[in-house]
Amino acid sequence: MKFSITGIGTAVPPMYITQSELLEHFRKNFVLKHEEEDLYRRLLTNGLIKGRHVGIGHRSELASTDHEELIARFQKYGVSTAAEAARKAMDDAKLCPKDIKGLVVNTCTGYLCPGLSSYVSEELGLDRNISIMDIMGMGCGSAIPNLECACGMISRSGSGPILSIAVEICSATFFPSHEPELIVSNCIFGDGAAAAVIDSTGKRGGHARILDFASGSYPEYREELRYRNKKGLLRNYLSRRVPVIGAKTGSEVVAQLLARNKIAGSEIDWWAVHPGGSQVLAQIGRKMKLDRKELSFSYDVFENFGNMSSPSVLFVLEKILDEGRPGSGQKGILLSFGAGFTAFAALLEF
Repeated sequence: MKFSITGIGTAVPPMYITQSELLEHFRKNFVLKHEEEDLYRRLLTNGLIKGRHVGIGHRSELASTDHEELIARFQKYGVSTAAEAARKAMDDAKLCPKDIKGLVVNTCTGYLCPGLSSYVSEELGLDRNISIMDIMGMGCGSAIPNLECACGMISRSGSGPILSIAVEICSATFFPSHEPELIVSNCIFGDGAAAAVIDSTGKRGGHARILDFASGSYPEYREELRYRNKKGLLRNYLSRRVPVIGAKTGSEVVAQLLARNKIAGSEIDWWAVHPGGSQVLAQIGRKMKLDRKELSFSYDVFENFGNMSSPSVLFVLEKILDEGRPGSGQKGILLSFGAGFTAFAALLEF
């Protein structure tokens, strides 16, 4: 059985804060040493990110470190942003909620039981008999295994379409800390959701066929990129080695995918690479011999939204579809990586 992406949609919370406004927020609400304030200033005024969307109703909420308040924010804006992206994806695929046969939701920026799928399916008015799945704890890379899970649902039951949603409220994990790695995290992560409709090829038109998936697990790098719990709060940790590790693991997974499908890298026309940061994209470019133009859509998403964790790669794909307008038969790669350390890739034919 073959599968296609028949619809795609993205959404962000309504509150938008520029990097300069966030600098004032951190100065006002965090106790900063001189060198820490200087690092915030350099990271937030370097022009690499214009601003970020955050799931808050009032700017004062961004300073909260109360666990219950953060979870409430995660639930409220996780559900609303995911549902908005899903509606756009269904509209793009010319579907209504009663057409959906399955739902897969992934996130890593908050914990709920039941998971977000329960709230999102209710918000969208999906049928109570659909297949349903929550994916937790896979970090920035998890949108691609989400797509693979959706394909698996169709393969098992023979019934689609499946709604695949990646949603993160990263601002609910902003953490006051003196460690440079935490300062970097506070300066680049934003909130957003992306949804894709997956169906068996031939049932209706679509944007791209999904030809294959590949993945890699590298536990030897686990401590380089992960969440830790501190006093009940999620605390993101990413080391300075993440760009190099991301490039290494990502290139290995792509090589595996291309070799299995007997395709040369030069035959890939479009690259949707997770915009984890400017240095991440630069290292990917060096390692995989991709120039700035080939990664331009990833750089653009990073500049305008920051790193939204798992939805980011689908933001890049949507931008490729809308602005790049791939030709029929052209091939593309989705590439993401995250906590664990893990890397994931998907081969597409437009």
